Order: sequence, then C-alpha cells, then structure tokens
Amino acid sequence: MKEYDYITIGTGSGLALVDAILQENEDVKIAVIDKDEPGGICLTRACIPSKILLYSAELVRLFEKSSEFGINVENVTSDFSRVMQRMRELIGEDMANIRKSLENSESIDYYHHSAEFIAPYTHMAGTETITAKTIFLCTGSKPSLPPIKGLDRVHFETTDTILALDSCPPRLAIVGGGYIAAEYGHFFSAMGSSVTIIGRNSRFLPEEEPEISTLATLELKNHMKILTDHEVREMSSGEGATILLDAYDRTNKKNVRIETDMVLIATGRSSNSDILRPEKSGITIDKAGWIVVDEHLQTTQPGIWALGDANGRYLFKNVANYEASVVYRNAMHGAGEKVDYTGIPNAVFTCPEIASAGLLEKEAISRYGGDNILIGVARYVDTAKGLAIGGKKEFAKIIVDSSSMAIIGAHVIGPHASILIQEIVYFLSRPSHTVFEVSSTLHVHPSLSEVMQDACQNLMSIEQYHHIVKEHFGLPTPEWEDKI
Repeated sequence: MKEYDYITIGTGSGLALVDAILQENEDVKIAVIDKDEPGGICLTRACIPSKILLYSAELVRLFEKSSEFGINVENVTSDFSRVMQRMRELIGEDMANIRKSLENSESIDYYHHSAEFIAPYTHMAGTETITAKTIFLCTGSKPSLPPIKGLDRVHFETTDTILALDSCPPRLAIVGGGYIAAEYGHFFSAMGSSVTIIGRNSRFLPEEEPEISTLATLELKNHMKILTDHEVREMSSGEGATILLDAYDRTNKKNVRIETDMVLIATGRSSNSDILRPEKSGITIDKAGWIVVDEHLQTTQPGIWALGDANGRYLFKNVANYEASVVYRNAMHGAGEKVDYTGIPNAVFTCPEIASAGLLEKEAISRYGGDNILIGVARYVDTAKGLAIGGKKEFAKIIVDSSSMAIIGAHVIGPHASILIQEIVYFLSRPSHTVFEVSSTLHVHPSLSEVMQDACQNLMSIEQYHHIVKEHFGLPTPEWEDKI
C-alpha cells in the first residue's frame, strides 16, 4: 500500500487545490486519480468544447441577419467536420499540457484509472492500493438517462459522445428541455440539422423566468421545433437507420411520433458514486447518489472533502472553482469557512443568449412578499448601442428589495447577456450596496452596459412590470400573477 499526504480524485477544479497545496509546500506527495482524459468534464466534454462549437453557431446566425445592416452575405454554409476538428484541436492542446504537467511533477503520482474506495481513507487505483488522511473528491458527474422503454435497444448520443461526431445529422431529436438541449439545439440547427426538442416540462428552459423562457422559445422556434409538456415513453428502430420516438402530449392527451436520424439525451446529470463507492469509506450519500457534505464542504468522514458536481449542489464550473478555494482554506488551514452561494451567475449560450443570477421573481415574492419587491426593466432597443445592433424585444430585469434597495436578482436575455450580468453579480454578493450604485455610476456611452444601468434606474412595482411585459413586450405575464 502506498501512503500519500493527499489524494485528489478528478482533474478539473481539483487541480486548483493541488496547485495551491504545492505552492505552499513542494515536499508533499499527492496522488491524482482520473479515469478520463485530464482537465475535468468542463474541458473534456462540457463547457469549453460546447462553447467553442457555439461560437460557430453564433457566427452563422449573425451572418444570416447581416442584410438588416446593409451587408450582403449570401449562401452561408458551414463545414461541420472542420468546426468539430477545431474544437478538438483546441481542447486537445489544453489536455496535453495538463497531462504533461501531471506526469512530470515530482510531487504528483498521476493515476489514469478509476478510483474506488475499498476501506476508510483507502482507494484502489488500477492495481495500486493507496491511502491518505486527507482526500479531495472532485469526481464530476455523468449524463442521466431517463427510463424510456427501448432506450437500450437503439443508438443515442449523450454529451459524453456527441463531440466525437464528424458529420451533421440531417435530423436530430433532443430529449430534454433545459440548458443542454437549448445549447445543442442552437448549435445543430445552425449547422443545418432539422432539430426537434422534446421537453417534459410545460415550459422550455423552466429554470429561467417565464417571460425570458417564453421569449427564448419564440426566437428559437424560428430555427427548430420545440415541444413542451411531451414525455418520450418509447424509442425504437425505424426503416434504415431512422429512430422512432413515441411521446405523450400531456396537454391534449395524444400520442405523438417523431422520426429522426439521431437522438441526443439531454435530461440532466447524475452522480458518479456508483464508480467511487464512497459508502465503503463511511461517507454518506443521498438518495440520488450525491455525496453529502456540511456547510464547510466536508463529508461525513473527517478529512474527506467533496466539491463541484460530486456533492450535487450546483453543477456549474464557476461554483466548483469557488468550492475548491473554500476547501483549500478549510482543509489546509482550518479556516472554518462556510460556503456562500449568494448570487451564483449562469448563462445559456443560445440565440438569444440568456444569463441570470440571484433570485427569480417568484422566489423573491415568497421570501420578501410582493409588496416589498421592486423590479427594474430596460430593453436593449431603448439604448443607443442596442438600437445599433438591431435590438428588438431583448431586455434586462433587475429584482430589488424595496426595504434595503439591495439587488437580489438579475435576469438578461439578449446579445452578450453573460457579460452584462457580471456587473450585477458584484452587488448580489454584497447586500450592503444598493441599486443606486449601479444607476448612478458612469457607464460607457454608447454601450450595452447602459441596459443594466437603465434597468436599475427604471424601478416599478410588480404589477407595473407585468403590464409592461404583456403590453409592450408582447409576452405573457408570469403564471403566478394572480397569486400576488
């Protein structure tokens, strides 16, 4: 049995822990274990490769509307194979650099194997048995597969496999109506595929504000078919290489058959605990298999910590990086720091782009009461830069606690939403600062940042906001309006 000072399982955000430890003390010995290519899920098959692909899709959509600006770009076509090759070259270079660093470090033993607990604080990595008193579980997650009859008898893709494609399917059916479905639907439709998204929820992108998901649905339906409130119950092989999906429309109580050439399952993520077997080390997992941690991110076994997707709290790379910094301070220096998830930003890179942080309107009403909420709103088209880029119904929404005037939520749909939201994230994590600090701060003119400033200046009651959404934006009011 080999003894180490530390064991880290996973080469994503866990490597930030390893780097911090080695900067403090180069004389320690660390085992780093990862069954997959180095770099973690974000680099190898999630955030980074998908965003590389989505930039190509963004260019296609931009070129398609160029005539609105007096620019004629005819016959916009894409080279799918080259788009995929570029993505693999870019992430491949990063993976190679990470692998080289791990293999050449005198302080690290790199195990390119699965890790499995066989006893408390003890792992089997390949043929080696290793142990350490401090262990960091950064094991990521895997695609979740729904209980669809016949799924095991047809070929389907997941986010783990779809990046290996070299040709674009003529028809693609995506099972799922969340972030992954939205982004890959955008990409494949821009590449020329006829895309059908089938979601179980009554709304597409159900985790976003209703008016934002509605606007996104209306815009994306220009390029693909989006079915909501549909449950795929069975899959089977059709003629040739076609695949048949039988779905139940819960709105009109009818069965629907979709014929396609390829299926992407995009119904969420699940735990890797079935591989890791943390229970053999006395670590508690919940009913879904996620590793249970306390407010300091320590598991039920002292000295063993879990971060990122492993604990199942927030499956975002930015959260995993933040949790890695908390674990470092707690595990190495006994800081006793509690995790604070206030104002976590996230974005959906579709067309239009979507970003959000903090509370949804419904959550704000539940926590503060409807009479204590103000909402600020501004359309892109009402700013000079928004007008210049052809803004239409895109907008920003700010949610404010009227008693303190603190910003408690922000939601944006439109170009560069992921950049615009960042200004508000600062204020979400510092409640002593008020909305007036955004509204009174000088912004570059003309720039899209003025959309956020205008939203913070244009505060109103919830009822007034709903009227504007309905009458001026042409969108349905939130479904809970009658409950305020």
